Amino acid sequence: MKLQQLRYLVAVHDAGLNITAAARQLHTSQPGVSRQLKMLEAELGLRLFERDGRALTRVTAAGERIITHAARILREMQNIRGASQDLRQADCGSLAIATTHTQARYVLPPVIRAFRERYPKVRLHLHQGTSEQIAELVARDRVDFAIATGAEELFGPLVRLPVYRWHRVVVVPKRHPLAVGKLTLRRLADHPIVTYVFSFSGRSSLPALFEAAGLTPDVALTAQDADVIKTYVRIGLGVGIVAGVAIDPVGDADLVVRDARHLFAGHTTWIGFRRGGLLRAYMYDFLEQLAPHWTRRLVRDAERSETQDEVDRASASLAIPDRDPQ
Repeated sequence: MKLQQLRYLVAVHDAGLNITAAARQLHTSQPGVSRQLKMLEAELGLRLFERDGRALTRVTAAGERIITHAARILREMQNIRGASQDLRQADCGSLAIATTHTQARYVLPPVIRAFRERYPKVRLHLHQGTSEQIAELVARDRVDFAIATGAEELFGPLVRLPVYRWHRVVVVPKRHPLAVGKLTLRRLADHPIVTYVFSFSGRSSLPALFEAAGLTPDVALTAQDADVIKTYVRIGLGVGIVAGVAIDPVGDADLVVRDARHLFAGHTTWIGFRRGGLLRAYMYDFLEQLAPHWTRRLVRDAERSETQDEVDRASASLAIPDRDPQ
């Protein structure tokens, strides 16, 4: 058994069983990948894939177990390389982050700017997407950090550290009826609503909140991007419901921002990394710049935890900052 075969095996799995795509990613030939997979199956005495002619159709149960072990071995190889790089050159390498539009647009710019000033030789890769898309990148081991809100069920393999808390706000044009007066769910229900796609799942989903009050929301548009939501608020499509952190005091001065914490439950944004992975020195620094309450010592304690419950108990004593608009 060769490490090259394990690398081919995981690459084919990550490419959706598309050998051609995997070969392209590995900078090798399709016949070479197919040959190595068959040699691995022969050595193991197991069928790792179901086939229809030359095409792979699905992973067998045995294949799933072998791929899990192979991915773990390849990660440990990366850990060894990372450790050696830290010993040789602590300020060089790469950092891949998967996050949502709100974090990338409103939270990360000053953190990334400061990080780049300190580590100009570190290559940064920023991937934006929904929680499901971020989870897919995590599952394929394509990122070092994931930054998201909620959706904990999608991120079981990660050590998740709370970064900050926030609430939703309601945004309307200055002459809108909801710009003044007490803000209630009943008043909101009288107007079309423009909000996030994620608002329609989980314990604090909009339909559940309105239903509990005996109301039905009139949802005009859902989007992943807070800037898109605010654009449609400006053209009169509806009342916007966005994260408070997505408010730009200067750029959004034409809108009225209403505190809605009395209507909607609060949220916590976290940063996560794979349990058992290796954090390089500059990764600890990035983490501490984003969340100063997570010192390197505390992060290392979290790394050694066996479950997320242990991390949650440790973080309960920390002062997690709020990032609601003032």
